[in-house]
Amino acid sequence: MDLQRQQFTTEINGKKLTLEVSQLAGQANAAVLGTYGETSVLVTVVMGKDDKPTDYFPLTIDYEERFYAAGKIIGSRFIRREGRPSENAVLSGRMIDRTLRPLFNQNIRRDVQIVITVLSYDEENDPDFISLISASTAILISEVPWDGPVAGLRLAKIKNGELVINPTNSTLAGNQISFETFVSGPENKINMVELSGDDASEEEVLSAFEKAQIEINKLVGFQKEIQKKIGRQKVEITGKEISPDIKNKVIDFLKDKLGTAMYMENKGERNEYMESLKKNLFEYLTQEGITDFSGVENLFEEEINSLFTKNILESEKRPDGRHLDEIRPLYGEVGLFSRLHGSALFMRGSTQALAATTLGAPGAAQIYETMESAGKRRFMLHYNFPPYSVGEIGRLGAPGRREIGHGALAEKAIKSILPSEEEFPYTIRIVSEILSSNGSSSMATVCASIMSLMDAGVPIKKPVAGISMGIALDEKNPEGKYKIFTDIQGLEDHYGGTDFKVAGTIDGITAIQADVKVKGLTIEIIKEILPKAKKAHLEILDFIKSVIDKPRAELSQYAPIIMMVNIKSEQIGEVIGPGGKMINKIIKDTGVESIDIEEDGRVFVTGVGKEKVMLAVNQIKGMTREFQIGEIIIGKVIKILEFGAIVDLGGGKDGMIHISELKDGFVEKVEDVLRLGDMAKVKIVKVENGRVGLSLKAAK
Repeated sequence: MDLQRQQFTTEINGKKLTLEVSQLAGQANAAVLGTYGETSVLVTVVMGKDDKPTDYFPLTIDYEERFYAAGKIIGSRFIRREGRPSENAVLSGRMIDRTLRPLFNQNIRRDVQIVITVLSYDEENDPDFISLISASTAILISEVPWDGPVAGLRLAKIKNGELVINPTNSTLAGNQISFETFVSGPENKINMVELSGDDASEEEVLSAFEKAQIEINKLVGFQKEIQKKIGRQKVEITGKEISPDIKNKVIDFLKDKLGTAMYMENKGERNEYMESLKKNLFEYLTQEGITDFSGVENLFEEEINSLFTKNILESEKRPDGRHLDEIRPLYGEVGLFSRLHGSALFMRGSTQALAATTLGAPGAAQIYETMESAGKRRFMLHYNFPPYSVGEIGRLGAPGRREIGHGALAEKAIKSILPSEEEFPYTIRIVSEILSSNGSSSMATVCASIMSLMDAGVPIKKPVAGISMGIALDEKNPEGKYKIFTDIQGLEDHYGGTDFKVAGTIDGITAIQADVKVKGLTIEIIKEILPKAKKAHLEILDFIKSVIDKPRAELSQYAPIIMMVNIKSEQIGEVIGPGGKMINKIIKDTGVESIDIEEDGRVFVTGVGKEKVMLAVNQIKGMTREFQIGEIIIGKVIKILEFGAIVDLGGGKDGMIHISELKDGFVEKVEDVLRLGDMAKVKIVKVENGRVGLSLKAAK
């Protein structure tokens, strides 16, 4: 049987990219097998036959890792199959979703599902790049209406070096990186950015975006050629149009009322008024004899969006009356709970983030193993968004994609300013509880987390602050008029054209995440956003310093103490003992929390109370002490033998005095010179295979 393969190839960064369309997954609306290096993904697109009775576009994008792709068998001892997606898979899926979704016609009411399955992973070429272009091509050649194609790529700026397109994992691991970013979008525009940096400059970042746009345009052109050859006729969206009469009635009813609702300062009151206004609108239409309300709710939203955009573009009028570059009132507090190792509250307007820092032993690091990587994670930032934070009732449980995404962004913004493991060997976990949300809670998390770290006494290199920028842009206006505004609140996030988050220190950028709801942003617009964001985050940094200007000199009394001992790698077994007997005995006898031993011989002793930790450290030092010939030691006689005596040398070590070494001349019985329990001053005369020979007479 012939699979009827059609292959399309191009090059990116000197490496072949292949997109293949065949009979694989032939029952889907479209399927593309993409390969870059030896990393391959299969992307399928399926659209439902009938419209759903919903007021939104039911789009699902799933990113599926397969352990076999990397030649791994992962899982618990009893479950050896893929379960819930890893955090990496969730983040990859979100990134692709945020690129594709804005280009769909939001009036589609049929289910559309895009499934990205990683079939082969060569451990060098990241699947995100090939996943996005394969997904874009699959939608493009299918019957599903869409305003693509899009493309994206990863770039890394090596410190004091070049900008690398689609860097391999070896490149990222083998060099110091100023920043790493994934940039995507349609032709001549960028609609999604993920960036993590180490004080990256705005100029370097913009240069990377410009380079990315050139490569994106090439890949968009490549896909258009594929569409010309094998693309199918798109389904025509025949959504029911609202009649002009009903449309005029709705617009007339809302004319003088939306402005009142939009410019209410209190979010809760505004939401309540909006719901009441919507209810009154339906009652009014019913009184007018209208029974079919199809499209009315969408028109209601369009009118709010139109008024929001118009007022900002024409008069720079924001819902809460702020100037375009004005940050909402700030409030901060640290040390809220004495039992916590570190805590901080950060408020920006009615957005509130409470961050708690917990310090733990090196052994508390998270051990992870995914399709792409495995290792230990010594810094974790977890973000919680309970329903009460937006005044709603909802289910509490495992974190969703949003919580995982926001936590990863804040973690990315902070990780470059943390001390090294050698400087500060603790495992660090921050939890951000969003108590109230009205826009930009992820950037509030960054600010609260930094204050919490300093309250915990973590010696960070410098503080970080974050801000979210918005834009009002009328895409119907051929002039492309737009206005950028600082510190978006909830309504501006919902009706604005972008949520462009930037975090950084006084010296540069540490993270960017851009979610663009319009078709995309030009490089010129981004050039205006970054300096405005810098001005804002520097202002917030000044505020943070007014609350807490540097890390506390000492850790909390409730935080564990960690001390390190270096031993030789061949001594590790001696400290652990058979079946862990020796190490467990030290923990039990001294009362420390844990003893963690690295392969290179570093031993970390963790416990609450310096005396306990010192006691355990001294025991380990004693156990691993290497005795030198000629050394004088005082020890207790713990055993009498016919031919000598055993002396305790400390740390679980002992040595033997042969009867001939007790004194000059003949000794008939050991007890004539030493008795059990005597303290003896001895000299080491022999060290051989761990056995220590002692002399009493030589010590005199």
